[in-house]
Amino acid sequence: MSTIDNPRDHWNARFAADDYYFGTEPNRFLCEHAALLPKSGRVLAVADGEGRNGVWLAEQGLDVLSIDFSPLALAKARKLARERGVKLETAEPISPNGVGPSRVHCGGGDLHPVRGAGAARPIFAGVKRALKPGGMLLLQGYRPKQLEYKTGGPPIAENLYTEELLRAAFADLEIVELASHDDPIHEGRGHDGMSALIDLVARKSG
Repeated sequence: MSTIDNPRDHWNARFAADDYYFGTEPNRFLCEHAALLPKSGRVLAVADGEGRNGVWLAEQGLDVLSIDFSPLALAKARKLARERGVKLETAEPISPNGVGPSRVHCGGGDLHPVRGAGAARPIFAGVKRALKPGGMLLLQGYRPKQLEYKTGGPPIAENLYTEELLRAAFADLEIVELASHDDPIHEGRGHDGMSALIDLVARKSG
């Protein structure tokens, strides 16, 4: 069985080194939308990897559950939280049934299944169920043009997002922002250089 067929092995291999593959600083998109975060309450950080976004959210005074396929990544996330002096709860695996109630969902750019964006729909459904009424979803991903830049992200088009895909997947939420743009990002050795990005901010009614 290849690492593509086994998501845990795939992500463990990526995060096995001592350094932080995507760095330790939070995603810029997340920081730019900090005003949308609740002052307190439960936050779910899906596909949080080594914890850079989850730890930052905890530093904002939020109760964070960081989830990822890779136990190696989650161990590094807990280490980063200890170093930063914050509490971070971790869990794996990511699955629709494993997503619990949250005020906010935060994806830092890698909320992608290993085997294609079409397979992300069950994950999307789980995320939507996790949101409480009034809860906010923040997601940043890559568009197909990212294959030209080759500066990070999934290497096949089926794992990349379009505005049409996200608008359809989250049609039952209030779309607050949905934007495509090309900008440089520098997040460790995993995301480094000009990137074809797509941002989604959506709110669950109620």
